[in-house]
Amino acid sequence: MNTMEKQQTFSEIIKSEKLVLVDFFAEWCGPCKMMKPILEEVKAKAAEKIRILKVDVDRNQLVSSSFGIQGVPTLILFKNGNPVWRQSGVVGAEMLLQLIRQHQE
Repeated sequence: MNTMEKQQTFSEIIKSEKLVLVDFFAEWCGPCKMMKPILEEVKAKAAEKIRILKVDVDRNQLVSSSFGIQGVPTLILFKNGNPVWRQSGVVGAEMLLQLIRQHQE
């Protein structure tokens, strides 16, 4: 993350022009670790269409509770600041790529 990105708040990031996929995770969570290579594949295939943001629920409890995160991993896809899709559990790369295509303008 570059310096400019660090200065953006969560709400500024999710309101960007690009779709934003937020991965709410925890370091201790086994299924969360399974999401890492899946998200890397999605980023490699759709980098120009989406921004992926990982949020550690233990370190960011305020953001996590404001979105009612009760289980990890939970993925939320934002378009112009609004959640357009949400799912808990491990989600495959093809499904995520299909969602990205579906929510493109």
